[in-house]
Amino acid sequence: MSMLAVSSLPLDGLMRVERKRLGDARGFLARLFCAETLRSAGWVKPIAAINHTYSTLKGTLRGMHFQHAPHAEMKLVTCIRGEILDVALDLRASSPSFKSWHAETLSAENGRAMLIPEGFAHGFQALTDDVEILYCHSAAHAPAAEGAVNALDPAFGITWPLPVSAISERDKRHPMTDSSFKGIIL
Repeated sequence: MSMLAVSSLPLDGLMRVERKRLGDARGFLARLFCAETLRSAGWVKPIAAINHTYSTLKGTLRGMHFQHAPHAEMKLVTCIRGEILDVALDLRASSPSFKSWHAETLSAENGRAMLIPEGFAHGFQALTDDVEILYCHSAAHAPAAEGAVNALDPAFGITWPLPVSAISERDKRHPMTDSSFKGIIL
């Protein structure tokens, strides 16, 4: 019996991961990561880092972040407290879904995660107060390879469900794209 069920989402390589919870009167056990199960979904590298994010306020917006090759990374994003709208934006120059985005509601209650392939930007909006996220990364953070696009860029048309209550100064300054934006090359 697999404790993780992986299914494809509308953008090539983007996956939903559903966790089977084994529970009783004490609570439950859920597997967060299984290399064997996720290998078939494209996760072939070891976990290089696990990050934990806490957002205080409903409406907080974070993103849209990625790393350029050769430090491009996959992310497995899990909400362990509260609820988020998790967004993946395809920035792969050669992709048929270039500049397309997909969002999933992830929550502590639904136990879902999103597996985001290399070449995607990632961001989220807190749908509740006191949100906590765990991210597994397939590559170590490389400051020189950091990339981002503005989460509010109308060129991508991402529909954030709530007014933005908080966003970092850094995320506000991420560039808007123009017609010269050609995506990223992996």
